[in-house]
Amino acid sequence: MSNRNNHHRQLFRMLLLGALASFVGGSAFADKDQRTSINREWVEDLRKGKIKIEGDHSAVDTLILGHNIPIPYDYIASLMRAPNAFGQGPACIICHASNNPKTSYRGLDLSSCEGMKVGSTEVPAHPIFEPGKQAAKSILGRRMRNNRMPLGIPFSIASDHPGYATVYNWIADGAKNDDSFKKNVLPLFKKDSAFAPNTPACTTCHMSNQEPPSFHEMDLGSHAGIMLGADSVAKGVANATKVVIPGKPEESSLFHHLVEDRMPPGIAPTEDRDHPNTRILLRWIEQGARCN
Repeated sequence: MSNRNNHHRQLFRMLLLGALASFVGGSAFADKDQRTSINREWVEDLRKGKIKIEGDHSAVDTLILGHNIPIPYDYIASLMRAPNAFGQGPACIICHASNNPKTSYRGLDLSSCEGMKVGSTEVPAHPIFEPGKQAAKSILGRRMRNNRMPLGIPFSIASDHPGYATVYNWIADGAKNDDSFKKNVLPLFKKDSAFAPNTPACTTCHMSNQEPPSFHEMDLGSHAGIMLGADSVAKGVANATKVVIPGKPEESSLFHHLVEDRMPPGIAPTEDRDHPNTRILLRWIEQGARCN
């Protein structure tokens, strides 16, 4: 195992052990009886073979997420300050430590609980998550999990390319299967370097609704395929994941994947999108993003 991987594992274990110490010590629970009940439940599950601890990821699933243990903000604050907390990259607060857009990217403050709840203050100002709601689809959740496309596109590529505006306007106008779509939009998905230099066409990886060979069973080679969405075989046509919401580019994952870079900046697309710390962060949001 490389020194870098050893460092990542040691860092994660240190953060995890700190959180577990907080849990066991009682800061996350109202009383001793609640802690005792969870401990007994865990021992009983272990005895019955329901629990199999195979590594850090499994420990998070078993000890924290599986029992829906309350996540203390202290642990979230540690993640925001730790390099490599979500994969190789700088600490979040290096770029986002103030609600002042002049000193912090997007006017986003990840150095405090209230700052996280305020979200981005740069125009157009908006929150990055909604406490108590599904977190994976929130702006913060997307930025932590979703790779920008085409896969491996450099972080330095700006999102003001005319191709992005073409896709945005098509969705905003209702995502119609008209002559403009056939002439101006569809060719972008079939053309190499359409959205960035030296990148493959979208249809290189997404050419049918069968996997293999098409990733996520997504077909970007036709209007019908685009509107059908992803995973139509695995989930069934009626439950396929829609990647385009007509009239709403801001809610369409097709547009998100084209313009939103995954955080931290420059993180390799091969890094685990469901890193245990990412899952803990999202669970904290879903539990109400409590500041205590």
